[in-house]
Amino acid sequence: MNPTPTAPDEQHEVADFDAFFAEQAASKTGAVLRLYGREYVLPASLPLLVTLQMERLKDSTDPDDIRRLLASLFGPDALDTWADHGMEDRQLGVVLVWSTANCRNPGSISMGEAARLYDERESASEGKAPNRAERRGAAKRGRKRPTSGAR
Repeated sequence: MNPTPTAPDEQHEVADFDAFFAEQAASKTGAVLRLYGREYVLPASLPLLVTLQMERLKDSTDPDDIRRLLASLFGPDALDTWADHGMEDRQLGVVLVWSTANCRNPGSISMGEAARLYDERESASEGKAPNRAERRGAAKRGRKRPTSGAR
């Protein structure tokens, strides 16, 4: 059941989350990064939209999906600008690892640590479990020949 907005009555104090969140956000500053001669100021915390998009698009290779994700953090022209400068997929991954970590907690990881984390994730994904056809092939190769049971 969805709550219906109602006017507060005189007996109840209104919990004003708009004011509360604005007050909290005002005291935070986002991390700044320089890339291809331009400075990008990250939000002081990771926007919910970015978190949802990252989960939904984690296996997408559609440039429009990637563009929407990057626009939430870096502005609408980031992907095109970076691609025009020759950015490689690993470099993009390292920037995203660094940016998401430093949105949550500025200064939490260095660029070198972000590169190491990205490389570890890539190595782990290369060692993914075999697909169904690969498992079947391995099972067939490992089977013993059927016998009649007589010795």
